[in-house]
Formats: sequence, C-alpha cells, structure tokens
Amino acid sequence: MDGIALAAGALYVIVLLRAGGTFAVGWLAGAGVRRGRFVKLTSSEKFRRAERAIQRWGAPVVAVSFLTVGFQTAVNFLAGSMRMPFSRYLPALFVGGAAWALIYATAGLGVLEVLGRLFAERTVFGVSAVAVLLLAVCAVVVHRRRRAARSSGATVSDGTAADAS
Repeated sequence: MDGIALAAGALYVIVLLRAGGTFAVGWLAGAGVRRGRFVKLTSSEKFRRAERAIQRWGAPVVAVSFLTVGFQTAVNFLAGSMRMPFSRYLPALFVGGAAWALIYATAGLGVLEVLGRLFAERTVFGVSAVAVLLLAVCAVVVHRRRRAARSSGATVSDGTAADAS
C-alpha cells in the first residue's frame, strides 16, 4: 500500500506541473493572439461568447478531461488560452489530477506488476503478449490511416488512388 501512495503522490505532482504548465502556455499564447494579427477575430462577439462559456462552464470539462487519453492537454491549453479564471481552473485541476494519479497509480502499476511477473515466470508468454499488443496498435494505426486517406481522396501508401466508396 505504501508503494501505491508514493506512486500516487509522485504522479499527482507530475500531473499538476504538466497540466498547470500547459495552462500557463495556453494563457501566454492567448495573450499573444489578442495582441497580434488575430485581434479582430478575438474581439468578435462570437469569440467573446465562446470565451465566457469556457470561463463559466469549463471547470467540469477540465476535471473530466483527466479521465481521457490525449484530450487533457488540449483542454488545459484551451482553458489557458481562453482565460479561464484561476479560481475555477485550480479546483478542477486538483480534482482531475487526483483522479488521474490514483487511476494510474493503481491500475497502471497493477498492469506493470502483472507484466513483470509474466516476464519473470513465463518469458515466452510475456514476449507474446507484448508482440500481440504491438501488432494490435499497428493494425489500428494502419486502419485509421487508410480510412482517412479514402475519405480525403488521397493516395494510399502503395501509390494507387483510393476508392471513394
């Protein structure tokens, strides 16, 4: 249990620094956009309305984003660039970051422990499990790229034109 608490604490510090840093970069980028060539866009009523909505309702989105993969960085950056107030952002960061740290400290370390035992006791099964996992990831990537190429009408990796069907 001490290992989980230590891992959760370390992961919590990491996620607070990473997400908070992403928010800060977004804040600085938003400041630059407001002074640069896009000042006309950022002063439009549509943009202001979107900004007010994020400032008011963005905290639950920030907190829940930590339960996703690949979405939390975008959400933290947008929260910063759209000037979400710190009084709304920080509680969402603390709650969402705690959930993220606990999930990764328990489930993540559990998976690593199982893989460690599998490699130590049954090396062939461990190598096979990793190979199957890598093949599955590669298959998903290839499938998505081909589907994207077909939908955009681009060429597939073999050089032939993709079907429109």
